[in-house]
Amino acid sequence: MTFLTADLPGTGGHYKEHPDDFLVEEIPLYACSGSGEHLYLWIEKEGISTRELIRQLARGLNLKERELGYAGLKDARARTRQQISIPANRELQLDRLNLRQARILSTTRHGNKLRLGHLAGNNFTIRLRATCPDAHCRAESILNRLRTLGVPNRFGEQRYGILKNSHLLGQLLLQKKYDTFCTELIGDPNQITDPPWQQAAHAFRTGHLSQALASLPARMRDEQRLLESLISGKPSKAAVFDLPRALLRLFLSAYQSHLFDQLLEQRVPQLGRVENGDLAVKHVNGACFQVKNAQQEQLRADQFEISPSAPLYGYKVLLAEGNPGEREVDLLRRENLSLDDWKLGEGLSMQGERRPLRVPLDNFLIASGPESLQLGFSLPKGSYATSVLRELIKPAPD
Repeated sequence: MTFLTADLPGTGGHYKEHPDDFLVEEIPLYACSGSGEHLYLWIEKEGISTRELIRQLARGLNLKERELGYAGLKDARARTRQQISIPANRELQLDRLNLRQARILSTTRHGNKLRLGHLAGNNFTIRLRATCPDAHCRAESILNRLRTLGVPNRFGEQRYGILKNSHLLGQLLLQKKYDTFCTELIGDPNQITDPPWQQAAHAFRTGHLSQALASLPARMRDEQRLLESLISGKPSKAAVFDLPRALLRLFLSAYQSHLFDQLLEQRVPQLGRVENGDLAVKHVNGACFQVKNAQQEQLRADQFEISPSAPLYGYKVLLAEGNPGEREVDLLRRENLSLDDWKLGEGLSMQGERRPLRVPLDNFLIASGPESLQLGFSLPKGSYATSVLRELIKPAPD
């Protein structure tokens, strides 16, 4: 991986040793009106994913998961605060609700259900431990550079799951390789450290499906559901499509992310330089336009009004022209893909969109502790703190 701040030494260190090391708090897109048919819950969770939180709420309030709304998925390995919307007619049931590893901080009403993407961004508070002696000075230099040049808009490690294979599962879905998908979902025993899960993966790969189901940890409901379908005699395709659509779309989205990251890597360290044929994003509203005269538009890029973009591939996404467009088409060829391959049907078709190659860094703060740093900063929605942390930590010199 190429660093945008390659000439600046890193702080070293690590994070997520404790839940308090990583706090994420949503920045709402709008204020709630105080009235309406939907109740917005401001929830703090720790050690569970947003999908698990949705499951708990749906089960406890006797709702279908699709009746709940959320703006974004939050990492399980962190303390996070986010909004979840529920039908307001369930408000009286909240007093009897027993959430695991989560608590409701406040509630307010609003007229519409919360939708994916309905957030302005996220505030991060992160502690780096075991940093080098002059980490504060190094961090300040790096963050000042990122504030000027922007943050590489890479996808974070949490995008690819605990086994780092979510994008492979998305690729297998596109390729219609359902047998291999099942094997990949259960997991590679050599990559798994949890003993019961490892035992289940071994059993699955040797054809002992019932043993695999019995060995799986109780928390792995999706994997259990897949095995139950296969044990009942369903072919692998039917078993895969028995899984929640939200989960399958998550895998497809991870594959989109993987391809985007490859295109981004080709343009580091000049993420702010526009080229003829680029589809540039206006940061003020997210609108795209094609760059006809790169020299003329570069001033706007230098002022961070616009940035070049790359596709999250889908059947309706607009591709760039010129050299940027050639790179986008070449990647599709190397993956043996066409845009129409993303038209899967079954509620899984992905339209695609453009994503800026860099995003602004706002509100950064640094405080020093004994061999540690406390960092605070904000990023727009859909951007990952790990993109900042990679630039900061780097392998520190001896």
